[in-house]
Amino acid sequence: MHATRVLDTKVSLARSGVLECTRGFRREVSHSGGSVRLMSHQHHAIDYVELTARDLERAKRFYAEAFGWAFNDYGPEYAGIRGADREQGGLRPGEPTGGGPLVVLYSDDLDASAAAVVAAGGRIETEPFDFPGGRRFHFEDTEGNVLAVWSER
Repeated sequence: MHATRVLDTKVSLARSGVLECTRGFRREVSHSGGSVRLMSHQHHAIDYVELTARDLERAKRFYAEAFGWAFNDYGPEYAGIRGADREQGGLRPGEPTGGGPLVVLYSDDLDASAAAVVAAGGRIETEPFDFPGGRRFHFEDTEGNVLAVWSER
């Protein structure tokens, strides 16, 4: 069994709710009662996913428009993907390579997510299909990366 450790740290937060961590990473946090709870990393869990982008700004716009993602900018060469309690991944300049692992996102509304991908400039590579446990589709983002989205319905 793997346990998630929670670190309790007493700090004051800026009005923006952004905490400056000692290693220079910026993390969105919520707090109650004056203490901050940061989730630690889980042993052997997928921790971070990096996507390559031919055009970093275009990729940020695509993921913000299609999925509502927000980013931490670390200069022109890297953008961290903000998660609920920490960064979940990043975008870095480069040429996408095929044949790697398939990143699968979850959606509450698969059809709306497919429409948002197209509206943001992506391309549906595999139309939504049924599989045991739900439905999913595959798409190509504006940078040539192929990802999938699944839903229970």
